[in-house]
Amino acid sequence: MSEKFVKIIMGSERDLEFCKKIGTVLEIFAIPYEYRIASAHKTPNKVLEILNEDDGDLNLVYVTVAGRSNALSGFLDANTYRPVIACPPYSDKFAGVDIFSSLRMPSGSGLATVLEPETAAILAAKILAFGDKELIGKIENYQKELKEKIYKADEAVRTHGQR
Repeated sequence: MSEKFVKIIMGSERDLEFCKKIGTVLEIFAIPYEYRIASAHKTPNKVLEILNEDDGDLNLVYVTVAGRSNALSGFLDANTYRPVIACPPYSDKFAGVDIFSSLRMPSGSGLATVLEPETAAILAAKILAFGDKELIGKIENYQKELKEKIYKADEAVRTHGQR
């Protein structure tokens, strides 16, 4: 089985704190990852260089983090056969409407768009989990822990009402 890997490509260094949230969740699943910076508008050749670095045997998912006019996700997707997950950061500057540049991709695009960094990491893990019982178990445990938190919270608030 080939090595599993997530490559998180951000449009600029300003996106690093947002990307670190993706990395934190990937660490829970023990999935290796790396951060890269490249812009589809300013450095399209750099984006292609990053794609060309990848080993064909690598079981790889890309997560793109770019706001404003998100050409990075579509450009990357058009140049790879591997899964691409767009995870654009929310922008107060444009009241969030710049999200449409991530949702409206050109025909032929096959990328997924999610808004939360945790969701991007979980989706990447689920894609990489095909045929990997150990990773499937980690995902199931993660989901079980989330469910247990809900049950505990329910018990805690249940005593605050009147009956």
